[in-house]
Amino acid sequence: MTPSAGTGGNRPPSHLFYQSRQRRPLLDRGDGVYLYDVDGRCWLDGSSGAMVANIGHGNRYVIDAMRRQMEKATFGYRLHFENEPAETLAARTAARMPEGLDRIFFVSGGSEAVESCIKLARQWALATNQAARWKVISRFPSYHGATLGALALTGMAPMSAPFSPMMREMPKISAPTGYLDRDDLSADERGLKYAELLREQILREGPETVLAFIMEPIGGASTGALVAPDAYHRRIREICDEFGILLIHDEVMTGAGRTGTFLASDHCPEARPDIIALSKGFAAGYAPLGAIAAHHRLVEPVLDAGGFIHGYTYAGNPLACAAGLAVLDVVESRDLPANAAAMGAKLADGLRALAARYPFIGDVRGRGLLLAFEMVADPDTMAPLPAAMNAHSRVVEAAYERGLIVYSRRTRGGTHGDHVMVCPPLIADPSHLGEILTKLDDALSEVADTLGLPRN
Repeated sequence: MTPSAGTGGNRPPSHLFYQSRQRRPLLDRGDGVYLYDVDGRCWLDGSSGAMVANIGHGNRYVIDAMRRQMEKATFGYRLHFENEPAETLAARTAARMPEGLDRIFFVSGGSEAVESCIKLARQWALATNQAARWKVISRFPSYHGATLGALALTGMAPMSAPFSPMMREMPKISAPTGYLDRDDLSADERGLKYAELLREQILREGPETVLAFIMEPIGGASTGALVAPDAYHRRIREICDEFGILLIHDEVMTGAGRTGTFLASDHCPEARPDIIALSKGFAAGYAPLGAIAAHHRLVEPVLDAGGFIHGYTYAGNPLACAAGLAVLDVVESRDLPANAAAMGAKLADGLRALAARYPFIGDVRGRGLLLAFEMVADPDTMAPLPAAMNAHSRVVEAAYERGLIVYSRRTRGGTHGDHVMVCPPLIADPSHLGEILTKLDDALSEVADTLGLPRN
């Protein structure tokens, strides 16, 4: 049966509230890359939820591991007990990080992870007699979380503007959107041009006041899987080293194998970060879990100065960490980063074929199974479609009606531009990719007809 967006049917009014009053079908179960509602309708999860369900849904190995832990202990406060799942997961996570990033701090989600990164950075500055350093430079567009600290780093005006009186917004530089540039520079030259914006901003702020620079090594929902050349990453590392500034990689969306390596940072190892934020695919939706990984040279002075003045009730929760361990087992045993790289290459080819059929697709980008396409009014100038068309949401809804879940956002700062992210679980196989592309083709055809957009 073909699913529809639904209005809740005859279900009673919901006491929950989220972004809107829109109702969706009632979820019953998940199995692999598919989700089913209580009426038996089926959707292919082509966005892994919000780029979370990296190992797919209903994995029995993970569920059994969680059940075994539930039978032992579901909670033990970190100030009262250590627990084996947290200790083991910390050790195994550290082994996956760049050299030296061997101190792990667990949280419950991505916003908490980013908040923890910047708090650790600030306390390191205090512990090393650099109290003047407090500014964290980020990029525009960007998304780093919904808490006030993480939101201050986020470059997406519709999300941050309502709360601006309540927070201290941090300095921004342009994200490396070289695909929009119309010049004679090579990709590397463009990368270096955008990297130099960081150096210029540091000098404007006063180098002695700048604490850190935070970036997604491959763009997430705010920029639609934006990939910068390696030259950009190397130069950013050089600039941070020049001024003694910490480099923080927000790998909340990119980590745990999604881009074809365990970390997106692994694609350019010479541009190593000092701190990494992880979540989403880290526990793949089986439990609320995230982490930060920090270099021991940052953590040890903080502990020597009296300890990390920060924490969450569920930090290192044994049940969440048992889930994380089992997810890591699945990622490693099935070599899901390699599958993400292989299937991502095939899916990207399929998306480029759709772009040839629908000229309003101006760019296909990403790495591994973190992919997106951007819709534009003019592929030569990359001028965006009129915002009133709401093209990105129309594609999402048309796909949903056909049993495919994809994810979209405004590309250019949250106010205009349209991109759709296609990021299925890392267990996807060629048959799943074929289903995604067929349903996406049908959805694009409908939207083209509705909006009067061209096709070939």
